[in-house]
Amino acid sequence: MVGAACARAAALRGLRVSVFEPGPIPGAASAASGGMLAAQIEPGDDEWLLALSVRGRDLYEALAPALKDATGIDIGFWREGIASVAFDNASANRLRVVVAQERQAGLRCDWLEPDDVHERWPGTAPECWGALFAPEDGAVDPEALTRALLADARRQGATVVHASVERVNVEEGRITGVATVADTAAAPHVILAAGAWSPRIAGLPRPPTVEPVRGQLVMIPWPTGTPPAILYAEHGYILARGGKAICGSTMEHVGFDARVTKEGQAEILERAVRLLPALASLPVEQTWAGLRPMTSDWRPIVGPDPEVEGLWYATGHGRNGILLAGLTGEIIGDLLTKGDTDIDISPMRPRQLMADG
Repeated sequence: MVGAACARAAALRGLRVSVFEPGPIPGAASAASGGMLAAQIEPGDDEWLLALSVRGRDLYEALAPALKDATGIDIGFWREGIASVAFDNASANRLRVVVAQERQAGLRCDWLEPDDVHERWPGTAPECWGALFAPEDGAVDPEALTRALLADARRQGATVVHASVERVNVEEGRITGVATVADTAAAPHVILAAGAWSPRIAGLPRPPTVEPVRGQLVMIPWPTGTPPAILYAEHGYILARGGKAICGSTMEHVGFDARVTKEGQAEILERAVRLLPALASLPVEQTWAGLRPMTSDWRPIVGPDPEVEGLWYATGHGRNGILLAGLTGEIIGDLLTKGDTDIDISPMRPRQLMADG
């Protein structure tokens, strides 16, 4: 996803672009994403990440119609808000503080009392203590977004190479290209956007500190008579898309194991049913999992390598890959062509987020 966005942005700026795409990878994060644009729901106390997330979310207002016009692909951009629900007094108090902070930052954010929640979304949990409501948050269809980004990149002349990069080639402190199992390709610039697999690319001066964190998902029918919504609580969510409820997600440190588990599915369903009890009587239609590329502080790694000229990083987006994909592409595109960007990327510079040795 992030790689496709970078390829599109570079191609739109007139650069010759090759995308190395080995095909479907078990556990790839983009295919296993709910697609939420939850800018105001998950940044926590990180004011910089909140500002970056809001900018990434708002970019879709222009990006969605631009992709539709250019490729004919509707990315399912939906912007009718996300509610973060409280189930006890402590959570309600914490969310009220967040509402006040986000309003002070100039963002639209509301506190909904329990009656307001039940009126907006009939059938929501009777034990709800209220909810933070971010009316400008939303979602996109991850699969459609990936197809649209690649299609637009190709329209601008980018080529897709169906091979996996094994190594970046470096000579005298400068990138010279990449190597696959079968071939090499020369290039003055290489963008590392391999998600959780980024540290496994050979030839890097040091591996980026990105760890795979498994997230499982469940799909069940959306309850009849319930208005479409995205409801969130304690890192769990339910998201309406195409008459289905996408329910997620776990946070499991299990390496590169992308299997679904009974325990993980049970955890997801328990959270989902707590948010919307009507889901308890509906059948599970699909389960799957993905590996998020997480960093220790949840900030992505974006920018130039401090030692190797021509090597760029666009990885470590964790739970925010969809949210920040378009913006990351714009950042990389500007850095490649102008050498600068109007976004403060110093908090996610590679030098600060790389392993020693």
